[in-house]
Amino acid sequence: MLEQGFVSAAAIAASVLFILSLGGLSNQEKAKRAVWYGIVGMALAVFFTAFGPGIGGYWRLIPMMLIGAGIGAYVAGKVEMTEMPQLVAALHSFVGLAAVFVAWSADLERRRVMAARAAEASLDQFSAFAALVATKAPDELMFLQVEVVLGIFIGAVTFTGSVIAFGKLAGKVDGKPKQLPGGHMLNAGAAALSLLLAIMYLNGAGFWTLLVIAALAFFIGYHLIMGIGGADMPVGVSMLNSYSGWAAAAIGFTLSNDLLIVTVRWWALPVRFSLTLCVRR
Repeated sequence: MLEQGFVSAAAIAASVLFILSLGGLSNQEKAKRAVWYGIVGMALAVFFTAFGPGIGGYWRLIPMMLIGAGIGAYVAGKVEMTEMPQLVAALHSFVGLAAVFVAWSADLERRRVMAARAAEASLDQFSAFAALVATKAPDELMFLQVEVVLGIFIGAVTFTGSVIAFGKLAGKVDGKPKQLPGGHMLNAGAAALSLLLAIMYLNGAGFWTLLVIAALAFFIGYHLIMGIGGADMPVGVSMLNSYSGWAAAAIGFTLSNDLLIVTVRWWALPVRFSLTLCVRR
């Protein structure tokens, strides 16, 4: 089990490698080296996170890591360079769905800790993320709840939006822009209802509010990208790239993970790129 100091140092090193990787991809001559920067950075991030303080259940964790690595290697070997936009869109969906699941889990752990406090039970029984939650003051727990809502909403929009983007780029979904009657007013209504549910959640409503927020956000992501034509899909993918960064950053604050918080720097680039494309059109 590694100490927190080693994990924090690894997060800084991985962040630097990710930034070098992103910068190097803009130059064809440096692209191969930049890819290796990204590979090493991700390897550091995974290793030091998996063996950090309070982490257990390796009998489940390690097999899942191996399965994920195997799937990644298989997919990478099958995908042609011309299919890279579809792959990027698909990977964005994984980031969004992971943010939703982590946020749900974080709230369940928060509720478990709050129940123990209400029963005046010992908080020493908790480990990993629950132990971190047990040390938080009431105002910090409120911030945690805000982060959970943001992670679920943005992650859910990213997931379904990315799935539709993948389908349109791969020709599995009709590339013509389509929306339900009401158009973007439906999206605005779903967003307003999500805000109302978020306020209810922050004022003590049950876990069901997070489930409904996720369902509404799933609809927004689907309906938003269905309204974009296939020719404009590069703008949509770039936008979803920024959304996945937002979702990961929100979960980074939730988990107090420095490496995920650094993704705030990553989404700034696709945001600027999306705005540039929109202006030029």
